This record gives sequence, structure tokens and C-alpha cells, in this order.
Amino acid sequence: MNAFTTLAAAFVIGALAVVGFAYSGLYDVSARSPHSAPIDWLLSTTSHASVARRAKDVAVPNLDNDDLILAGANDFDAMCIGCHGAPGKEPTALARGLNPPAPDLAESVEFMTPAELFWVTKHGIKMTGMPAWGATHKDDELWPVVALMMALPTLDAPAYQALLRSAGGAGHAAPGHHEPPSVAEPTIEAKEHGHAHHAH
Repeated sequence: MNAFTTLAAAFVIGALAVVGFAYSGLYDVSARSPHSAPIDWLLSTTSHASVARRAKDVAVPNLDNDDLILAGANDFDAMCIGCHGAPGKEPTALARGLNPPAPDLAESVEFMTPAELFWVTKHGIKMTGMPAWGATHKDDELWPVVALMMALPTLDAPAYQALLRSAGGAGHAAPGHHEPPSVAEPTIEAKEHGHAHHAH
């Protein structure tokens, strides 16, 4: 038996083993059962690499803008806190049943670039419960939410509530809302900030 035949036989046996395992029902798909360490590593590594690859060409506007953060406050409160929580607000009962659990976004901004946060917000992540908000929202409606996310590490519960009060009708999710401010083209400083964040 030559090497090619051996390789082909091994491939066929491996494929049959995978199909057999899939039909066996042995793998526990319950959301109450955590993934094994190898599966958890495979899924998280694949997800992070996929997002980084697809977000690298996203043009990041200047997010260091108080009006943009205010425009994102009500939208974040309406769209995100149910699963991710917020300063002083715990995730809902639905969120506590998610597997994998939705991350704390105040921690996510420490290792994700603004471009990556935007890409995930817009496109979602398969089989995690994270929806693709881009299906129902324009980019100009999503960048304010990212701007708010970037500010989360600086906010405690009273500061977050004060921000919501200051936001008034800003953001499309607020009663009597007005359009979010137009996002400016990315500046050199904004691009450098994004690269520095990624390097971190």
C-alpha cells in the first residue's frame, strides 16, 4: 500500500468517525453543559482570529467625541445590557443561560480594537447569541454604540446613570430620538489609537 492510498484510507476512516460521532448523540449540546477545554480553545481561537482578519480594513472614525458617546448611551442601554450588563446593571436571566456567556464589554475593550468591536456589533457571532445588528441598523447608528463601549472602563454605576440622563433623546432607541451625529472620517490620531489598542 503506497503513501497516497494510506493517506486516503486514513481520511475516509476519519470522516466516517466524525459522521458517526455526530449521529451518535454522545456530545452534550445542552447550554448548561460547558464546552471541554479543547473545544473551548478551538472555538474562541477561531472566533478571535476570524474577527481580527475581517476587521483589519474597517475605517474607524474619531470616537473620542462626547456627542457620539451620548448618542450611543440609550442605544447601548436598549440593545446590549440585556446580555452584557453595564456599570451597576447585571445581565438578565436570559443572559445567565447563555453558553458561552456574553462577555463584560468593559473588559472586551481592553483587548479588542474599535474596528473589531464594530465588526462584531454589525455582523454578530454565529452560535453565541450575539446578533448581527447590521441587519437592522446603519453604520452611523452602530458607531455611537462602539464609542460608548470604549468609554465603559471609565464609568461606574452613578456615572453610567448620569450619562443616560444627559443623553436625553439622543440615539435611535431613545423616545423622541434624533439622528446620531455623523461620524467623521478617521483621523491619523484615531488610526494610531486603533493600532495601539490592537498592540495592547
